[in-house]
Amino acid sequence: MGVATAALIIAGVGTVVNAYGQYKAGKAAKKAAKEAAKETERAGKAQKEAAESVASLSDYNAGVAQVQAQDAIERGAEAESRFRTQIRGVIGTQRANQAAGNIDVNYGSAVDVQADAAFLGEMDALQIRTNAARESWGYKVESHNYAMTASIQRKEGANLALAAAAQARGIRASGNASATANYLGAGSTLLGGTTSLLQMSYGFRK
Repeated sequence: MGVATAALIIAGVGTVVNAYGQYKAGKAAKKAAKEAAKETERAGKAQKEAAESVASLSDYNAGVAQVQAQDAIERGAEAESRFRTQIRGVIGTQRANQAAGNIDVNYGSAVDVQADAAFLGEMDALQIRTNAARESWGYKVESHNYAMTASIQRKEGANLALAAAAQARGIRASGNASATANYLGAGSTLLGGTTSLLQMSYGFRK
């Protein structure tokens, strides 16, 4: 084997090794980008799931507040009913005491006393109803706030997932571009090496 032939072989091997190195680098870049993209997507999905968990808790709290709102109305109605019963009892007691004192319960001041008790009792009964309505309204506002919070949390989770997916696509595209550049570089190296070998062997010129 002559010196020239040996030189050609060594040059050829060097060209192939260099081209193969570029090819491997391209594959490695593509694989790394693929893994990074998957990890980014997983992170986005995890953020979306976390947001959904928090939103579900807000939904639950909204439901509880609605139940409390209804319970406030029902408790208020019961309290109002019991109070009206008590007022009737008070008026009945007044009439009995008046009758025991030989007072005509259907005339004059006796009637005024009963009417005053009935009026004040009605005002108190309506106040009980109003307080219950206010309590119920407070729970309804709380429920609405929880529902709005759940909606916002879900939207934020969805946006994070979309952003992660877009980022993952960008990572894949970058990896593919890097791989393509390395593949083309490997091809160019082989072509350039072949030209050089032809020049060395046969004095080929472009």
